[in-house]
Amino acid sequence: MSETSSPATVLVKVGPEALLAEIQAGHHTYFVDEPRSVGGQDRGPTPYDLLLSALGACTAITLRLYATQKHWPLEGIEVGLSHHRVHRLDCDQCEQAGEMLEEVRKELRLLGPLTPEQRQRLYLIAEKCPVQKTLTSGALRVVTTVLD
Repeated sequence: MSETSSPATVLVKVGPEALLAEIQAGHHTYFVDEPRSVGGQDRGPTPYDLLLSALGACTAITLRLYATQKHWPLEGIEVGLSHHRVHRLDCDQCEQAGEMLEEVRKELRLLGPLTPEQRQRLYLIAEKCPVQKTLTSGALRVVTTVLD
């Protein structure tokens, strides 16, 4: 990193061959890869798996914090996620650029003797997790700099 750039909080390294990425996040190291069917070695989750993992973890943690604060009997949380590319419903020329939408489906399983009102409130809280707000805000900007 140059003196003018901020230090990276995540560093990703990919070598001259293969698609395996080594990721250093703080003092954690892990790998991301692509399936064998697209040229990877399948030695780790895909980038989209990580994106879904971040959203799911943030959702579950947000729900846990809220339920604990309220002293609600939430015994466990399961968040199932999937990523899809879907055509716009009213698309006339779906093959043109910009006519596909990215969609994440998120299924919540709230375990424990919760009331219907508590379940409804937790559903609303799940929609407010910080990662989801970042992804859906439309205000995310990625600034790329090429370093020597």
